[in-house]
Amino acid sequence: MDAEHKEFQKMKKEIEKEIELLFKANMKIFDWDIPENDDRESARLIITAMEEAIDRLKQEVEAGKYDNY
Repeated sequence: MDAEHKEFQKMKKEIEKEIELLFKANMKIFDWDIPENDDRESARLIITAMEEAIDRLKQEVEAGKYDNY
């Protein structure tokens, strides 16, 4: 196993936890800002934004933006 995959195995749970914390933080903001908030719809919208950001990052990776990070 190469170094990147070893590091990934160490970091995977932490990355997942950080994503979950980001999601939950945004859910709280929706609840604070919208008195009649529909939690399920808010969750869908937040996930959509997160997926769009991931898709943009994937494109940047493939374009070489992070080759010399």
